[in-house]
Amino acid sequence: MNILVVDDDPLAAAMVAMVLEGLGHSVLQAENAIDAAEQLNAHSDIALVVSDMNMPMVSGIDLFRELRAQGNLMPFILLTGDAPEGLLAQEPRLDACLTKDFSLDEALPQVIAQVLAQQRHTAR
Repeated sequence: MNILVVDDDPLAAAMVAMVLEGLGHSVLQAENAIDAAEQLNAHSDIALVVSDMNMPMVSGIDLFRELRAQGNLMPFILLTGDAPEGLLAQEPRLDACLTKDFSLDEALPQVIAQVLAQQRHTAR
């Protein structure tokens, strides 16, 4: 599966990409929401977005909202250094929100599996 990773921190983006590639996924990277929109327009085979929350100009949650406003319903996982519960309460349409910490290499694969299973269930 092709996954778009959006993060203004190259080291964090590389870490997320490494976890996803280890699961057998192909990864495209974007350093901000504008770059993400360009990547999504250029690559129609992107099936999932994993985005950092705190980025300059346009936050991850604003990117999510813009995609939904455009009718793009692809799964979207938000990564944050803040408490994920607060962001999920603020935006309940998010597919998932994870703390960006040392457990990401274990938590991210589990959350992706849950999000994709939920998407398959909803599509029925």
